[in-house]
Amino acid sequence: MGLVVNNPLDIPLSQVFEQFEMGYSSKIGDQTLLSGGPVQTDRGFVLHRPAERKWESTLAISSDICLTASKDIISDIAKERGPNDLIITLGYSGWGPGQLEEELTNNAWLTVPADANIVFNVPFEQRAGAAAAKIGIDLNQLSISAGHA
Repeated sequence: MGLVVNNPLDIPLSQVFEQFEMGYSSKIGDQTLLSGGPVQTDRGFVLHRPAERKWESTLAISSDICLTASKDIISDIAKERGPNDLIITLGYSGWGPGQLEEELTNNAWLTVPADANIVFNVPFEQRAGAAAAKIGIDLNQLSISAGHA
């Protein structure tokens, strides 16, 4: 599974709080939700930096990025007791057995090391370019059509 981290939705976080009938501050309610992918778009995932507080289903993705998918973190976020740096996605991307490996073999993906700075601090529209730049690629130099020599 994977999460898209650069595709904002026209849905503010306030709608999630209202669905769960939670009080919240307008400051946090204005945060934009992201489309994490086309699978289970009614399910939320919180990517965040590690925090002292632990939630029911937190998984360390790297030393500075965690994933939590339990309602207790949403409650803490509503009360402004959640992690300082976070993004919330609805849905995820998924692959069948061997599908992702085949796509990687066919060079359908660029892979780069996880970078919390890009995930949490770079504007949505600049994240793909910032990630590619980590491995020396300028996305503006790529073509959508293949050439033949």
